[in-house]
Amino acid sequence: MAVGGRGAPDRSESFGEGLLGLLLDRAHELPPHLVAPLVAEAVARLGGREPQILLQDYGQQNLIPLPGTGAGTGGPQPIDRSDAGRCFLESRPLEVPTADGVRVHLPLLDGGDQVGVLSVTLDSTGRDEQRILRRLASITADMMQTKNGYTDLFFRTRRGEPMSVAAEIQWSLLPPLSMVIPHVAVAGVLEPAYDVAGDSFDYAINGDVLHLAMIDAMGHGLNAATMATVAIGAYRHARRISIELSEIYLFMDRAVAEQFDPDHFVTAQMMRLDTDTGRLQWVNAGHPAPMLVRAHRVVGRLESPTTLPVGFGGDQPQVSSVTLEPGDRVLCFTDGLVEEHGYGQEQFGEEQLIEWVNQLEEADHGIRTVARDLSHTLKRARGETTSDDATLVLFEWRG
Repeated sequence: MAVGGRGAPDRSESFGEGLLGLLLDRAHELPPHLVAPLVAEAVARLGGREPQILLQDYGQQNLIPLPGTGAGTGGPQPIDRSDAGRCFLESRPLEVPTADGVRVHLPLLDGGDQVGVLSVTLDSTGRDEQRILRRLASITADMMQTKNGYTDLFFRTRRGEPMSVAAEIQWSLLPPLSMVIPHVAVAGVLEPAYDVAGDSFDYAINGDVLHLAMIDAMGHGLNAATMATVAIGAYRHARRISIELSEIYLFMDRAVAEQFDPDHFVTAQMMRLDTDTGRLQWVNAGHPAPMLVRAHRVVGRLESPTTLPVGFGGDQPQVSSVTLEPGDRVLCFTDGLVEEHGYGQEQFGEEQLIEWVNQLEEADHGIRTVARDLSHTLKRARGETTSDDATLVLFEWRG
């Protein structure tokens, strides 16, 4: 800063800049396995101790420590029954007094997606420590997301049990499970997390338009995962060359028909949301109609004309539209969510699903928490087992 309007600006390095510069200067060439030790070094310079980087497991049940953070790494922490889990669910810093200071938990956020939690113990915290820790958590999340593309370390940490080859393929296809930006938020869940096969979803935010698709490839195992891969790849290609929704369906239909036998198909739903106006357009190819949630209650289904599933050579579909109100949420789901049976009982059905959604919406949680809780409610109701994939995507237009 210039003094009296004269002289050169003060460019000397402050403590905070030096601390964050420690990460920034090394980040671009840092091997993934050294991310945790580097964060631990930064925490120590701040006067912190017992740092942990905790990552959400694929089943969304526990936060698992990333190896190499430092002393006191410990074991998994249940998301629903721990201070770190509370920080994770609420996406906000949490301070917990301890016998030797204060334990600070900070969400590791990247574009609204939550990588996990950074936990640190300090003697005490003030505004300076809180500010630096928030920025430290932000840089840590960015480093991990960047390096995740060329390492298995984070994947292995998050894998709580053996995963099928089909599930490996599906997880490699997925975008981040959640995204939160000022106009719109998205959250998705796949079950069974370690054996999912034919279900998948995809989304992208391009300018003021949210693009979203959900698919359910017939069958199970590797064949279903392969078909889902082709369908999602075709969807992305068509979306990126900016063709209309009805033409996206035709493009996907040809891609699946050319690669698989005539009796193979994929149900699908493709959507576009104008994040400025709230105008939602969609095409339904044999998929369950989405639910519209307004003021924390399911107020109806987004019924529309349907065409044949992808791969069956259906006619060019009709595009339906509706204008959302600020705060509206739309729940998209595969048939496994409603056709699953409780032990020895009838199918759950749509009425049961609506009841669960209304109960969870009453708590007024963010969509990431609602999507996770809804999936786990279904999982408990079916006795922790499933005969089909059960996938959901919830998005909110924030106005």
